[in-house]
Amino acid sequence: MKLKQQPDDFQVEELTDVVPQPQGAFALYRIEKRGWSTLDALAAIRRRWRVEPRRLSYGGLKDRHAWTRQYLTIFHGPSRNLTQQSVYVEYLGQVPAPYTSHDIRANRFVLTLRDFDEESLERAVHTLDELKSDGLPNYFDDQRFGSVSADGEFIAKHIILGRYEDALKQALVQPYEFDRSTHKKEKALLRARWGDWALLRDRLPDVHTRRLMAYLSHHPADFKGALERLRPELRGLYLAAYQSYLWNRMLARWLKERLPPEQLVSVRLRLGDLPMPRRLDAEQRAALAALRLPLPSGRTALEPDHPGKVLMDAVLAEEGLAEAQLKLKDFRELFFSKGDRAAHCQPETLSSESGEDERHPNRKKLILRFDLPRGSYATLIVKRITR
Repeated sequence: MKLKQQPDDFQVEELTDVVPQPQGAFALYRIEKRGWSTLDALAAIRRRWRVEPRRLSYGGLKDRHAWTRQYLTIFHGPSRNLTQQSVYVEYLGQVPAPYTSHDIRANRFVLTLRDFDEESLERAVHTLDELKSDGLPNYFDDQRFGSVSADGEFIAKHIILGRYEDALKQALVQPYEFDRSTHKKEKALLRARWGDWALLRDRLPDVHTRRLMAYLSHHPADFKGALERLRPELRGLYLAAYQSYLWNRMLARWLKERLPPEQLVSVRLRLGDLPMPRRLDAEQRAALAALRLPLPSGRTALEPDHPGKVLMDAVLAEEGLAEAQLKLKDFRELFFSKGDRAAHCQPETLSSESGEDERHPNRKKLILRFDLPRGSYATLIVKRITR
């Protein structure tokens, strides 16, 4: 079985209660895109409309492979539509405040899974029944970890440990599976001539990277300063990746401590296997549904014996770190977000239908429809039912 990476097989719609109004300082738009990440689509919009990044606000990052619909606002944005290759932007009206993730009510998914044989399809349908009852852990999935190197190095951990050059180099030169040809050439040049900042300043085509090289040509040892000049959305992604990884390990630890092995199944993610529960009784289900774990940060303000604090300290100790190191005191604008996250995800309106797979003779397909809370990952359902 495989989830075909084609937009028609993976559809996501952002559900929101935001209503356009006749007046307001922020123009509201709906984006429909295929084959583009959210950040790539936003970059294209900024270039076409000559909009500064700080004027844009959006709710979340949607999958590159999906056919997605989501929203954004632009402060004093143009009152018109835009078409840019496979990105379509529809102007909806004005709103008084920027659109953020707090405005997302849920995300609606339609997924087509293909190339099943009869036995694997039967197992998947049976597991769906378990998910309807037990839900699943609200882990961050692989999409969150695109900035992690092939050998598992996190840019944020380099920053925590003061390895600023390593952090900057990984951010700028690490290959990415979906790099376009121009990005591949730029990264190859950066790898080959790293340290020759003046040459890179003069030869790199990307404006943002060229500015970083210009800064380093005048401050050749100030990698910390160069990190602070990375795009804010990228800096945030690098910190969020490591924070999410730590949080996943906290939840995995909680499940292993409270459930017997026969009630756990191992599911493979890019950074390692994680446990998921099955056949929960009412008390276990209620405990997981009520659990919220803190996002690892230097500003949690939890009592030492708080269960979330105990889990966080244990995971940080395994990383050779302490909570105080997450404060990033030497930076003005880099910080780990403070807050918590629900440990349990319950898909709503989960339904399925199966049939003949028109793309794979003598094989079956399974179509799933469901809603998830903002910030939860549909791909975890796929991994759970196809393990």
